[in-house]
Amino acid sequence: MTILIATAMKEEAQPFLHGAEPVETPLGTAWEVMFRHKRVIMLVTGVGLVNAAATVAAAIVTFSPRAILNPGASGGLSQGIFVGDVVIGSSCTYHDADSTAFSYALGQIPGMPEQYEADPELLRIATSVTSDYRIRKGRVVAGNSFVADHLVESVRKAFPSALAADMESTAVGQVAHRFALPFLPIRAISDLCGPTASRDFSLSLDEAAARAASVTTSVIDAY
Repeated sequence: MTILIATAMKEEAQPFLHGAEPVETPLGTAWEVMFRHKRVIMLVTGVGLVNAAATVAAAIVTFSPRAILNPGASGGLSQGIFVGDVVIGSSCTYHDADSTAFSYALGQIPGMPEQYEADPELLRIATSVTSDYRIRKGRVVAGNSFVADHLVESVRKAFPSALAADMESTAVGQVAHRFALPFLPIRAISDLCGPTASRDFSLSLDEAAARAASVTTSVIDAY
């Protein structure tokens, strides 16, 4: 079994790289590492929707994975979400896509689903793992805009059930949908979207990456 782990930044990939060997990939940077007899391709895509989609699509064609996991850092959106929580994305949508003039749902790309659902088995495993961190399950939104103070209220109003926001997960979900592959985002909350989000992380990127990686590794073990 080959599992593809896609992160935007190398800092988010670093917890997975012990014993990893670089491998050739058409886009981005990739390593191969074994987790309990499972082959894992660790992929760094670059930040943003297009980088994530293009790099993951190329990796799927190259490595033929059976599932895609998308760990990393995210901003917390909803009330009751705290810095340090790990959000398991049950579904993903775009917070900055609007084709409602043509009767599509807010966040929906024409011709695509309203949202991209996480794989049920991966979701079941992720929400049942034993973790030192609080795990929350719910919707994740993504877009090419960092959700700082000038955007946060409009995103919360448009997507009141969304727990977290990032800049890659929905694009990865869309590519996984097109290739009919199981997909799951696993996102550690590094900051709470709002007035200070554009200035600094409330939780260091390294610590957020470690938390997301811890839960991701448990999912791989049980999958």
